[in-house]
Parts: sequence; C-alpha cells; structure tokens
Amino acid sequence: MPKGTNQKLKLYYLARIMLEKTDDEHMIKMPEIRRELEAYGVTADRKSLYDDLEALRVLGIDVIGEKIGRDFFYHVGGKQFEIAELKLLVDAIQSSKFITEKKSNELIKKLTGMASEYEAAQLKRQVVVQGRVKTMNESIYYFVDDVHRAIAENRQISFEYMKWNEEKKMVRRRDEAYVVSPWALTWDDENYYLIAYDDEADCIKHFRVDKLKSIRVLDKKRAGRDVFKAFDLAKYARMSFGMFGGDPVKVSIAFDNRLAGVFIDRFGTEISIRPAKKKGWSQTAVDVALSDQFFGWIFALGTGVSILGPKEVVKRFGSELKAMSDLYGE
Repeated sequence: MPKGTNQKLKLYYLARIMLEKTDDEHMIKMPEIRRELEAYGVTADRKSLYDDLEALRVLGIDVIGEKIGRDFFYHVGGKQFEIAELKLLVDAIQSSKFITEKKSNELIKKLTGMASEYEAAQLKRQVVVQGRVKTMNESIYYFVDDVHRAIAENRQISFEYMKWNEEKKMVRRRDEAYVVSPWALTWDDENYYLIAYDDEADCIKHFRVDKLKSIRVLDKKRAGRDVFKAFDLAKYARMSFGMFGGDPVKVSIAFDNRLAGVFIDRFGTEISIRPAKKKGWSQTAVDVALSDQFFGWIFALGTGVSILGPKEVVKRFGSELKAMSDLYGE
C-alpha cells in the first residue's frame, strides 16, 4: 500500500478522528477510520491501526473497542470533560458579566473543540451570548493575570478605578491612582471582584475587576497580611448586598414563614431562626453591611418582612420609605 503525503502525522490525525467523530453514543468501524485518515492524506492497513489505537490508549485516550452483532466498533469513552461538565462551563461563561461577548464566544469555541462533533452541536444550540449584559472591558483577562501575578509575587498594585457617567462614558472615580495590596479574587452577583487591603484606610476593600484600568504591579511588598488572615471572605460576601459596602451591623428581622427559604438562601443554614410574636412568622438576627442596597432588598420582600432592630436601623429605613413616598406622592 503506497504511503500517503501526511504519513508522519498519522497518530495525530487518528487521535483527532477518534475525539471528534466518536463518543459514548457514536461509534466508528475500522473501514470508516481508514476513509477518514485518507481524507487527511494518510494511508493505513488494518494491522497497523490496531497498534496505533493501542498507542492512543497508552497516551491516555480512552479508546474502547466492542463487538456489536457481527461488526466491531471503536469509540472514545471517558474524556477530559464530560458533555454535562462542558455545558456547565458554557453556562458559567454565558452568565458572566465580566467576560465580554467577544471573549465569551472565543472561550465557548475552545470548549466545543474538546467535544465530539455531535456533542459540540449540543453546546452550540445552548449558546445564547448575544444581547446579554456584558462588560465592554476587553483587557479584563490581562488585568486578572496581573492581579494573580502580584499575589504570587507578594507585591502591591496601582490602578485607576472607573465609573459610568451620565454620558455613558467611563471616567475616573478620583484623580489619583489607587494603591492597594491584593489578597484574593472572588465572584459575586455575576461579577468578578478584587479583595485588597488599603494601607491608607487600614481596611479591606473590594473593587469590580472590569472597572479597573492601567494596572501596574509595584515593587513594594504587600501589607495587611494579619488583617486579611482574620478576614472571613464568605461572611463578607453574605453580608454585602451586591458587594456594596457599608457599616457592619447585626440586624434583627421578622419574616413570614413563607420567606424562610429566601433568608436561608441569602445568609446560609447557619443562621438562627426562632418563632416571632406574630403568628406564622419567624425572626432571625444577621450581620449585614448597612447600605441602600440592603434596604432595597428588604423593600423588595414587601409586607412579608419587618426590621425589628436596632432602633437606628428601623428609623433609617422609615426615613428611606418616607423619602420615596414624598418622591412619588402628590
């Protein structure tokens, strides 16, 4: 049998055929494998292909051969990612505000390359990126890399922190650059946040990564190690509504028992829930970052919830409600 023009790439093309053309639901027979190889300019006899398929197994590709009726079929079994795992990753990319539409499509295209062509078709039908609310910051990948590098090298960073103005333009929040010690990156409310120690303010702060600009990794060593060690990131995320900061306060709240799941979903199963004075109601005490966003969350729950204390929090919420009433009243 004369050799094909791409004979040296025989094993590579065989691996590509098996990964793209087969999965647990789709199998291929030896004559089909030979035809697929010929399309790549590779010739192979049956005996050499048995050896090549065994070589793929040695390289970690789970090639399975099984007899069905009179025919013998081959397919790839366990892959690096199962189709359910790839769908989960695609969903996460789609819903991530901090990844631009362009980058989302690029990432999903790479993920589909890890599936067979049949599985890839399922992923493509699942893709609905266009029209979603996405960041416009194409540099976010590199910013995240800079932050990780600074953390790994124990160095501070400087950056400009941006915000939208009424003309839909990104402008600086302040004239001078921020200089902080980065300690972690976290995902909350569909956004990516930098958790950092501000030496000047002597406290932990968070910043939306897609609002960062002109990041520089500085030579200065990080500060705030002890502060961050005592910092409970999970608790901080639970008490910060939409990652809007505010003074930490323990607030007592009564709620209709129908809303128990809302509070457990928000604050976790560790919260203490006990019967309230009102029949069919319960109450709890939770730590929150007191902000307009917290009051907005309470307001959205309507008459099924009531703030019991502290008094200054009840008074402030009442003032907020009155201000809204005045705004919309006649």
